[in-house]
Amino acid sequence: MNSSATASSLSLSSWRELYKAALFEKNREKLPDRIAEAEKAIVARARELFASSADTIEEDQALDDALYALRALQSCLTRQTAAA
Repeated sequence: MNSSATASSLSLSSWRELYKAALFEKNREKLPDRIAEAEKAIVARARELFASSADTIEEDQALDDALYALRALQSCLTRQTAAA
């Protein structure tokens, strides 16, 4: 495996792991940080894919879906905090 393929697979697993960590975080105090970390990793991965010449439509869609879910989670968290 060449170094670019290794870096690519690390980026792929990195954003997915951070995304999962945010989705399944049980501590509400840690949740905003988890969401921010995941969003940052997703945006960085999207930029990597934009710069590449490979066909990445499936991962592009996964990134879009993940960002949408994180923003929905953040919205729910914000509303719950405001209601408390």
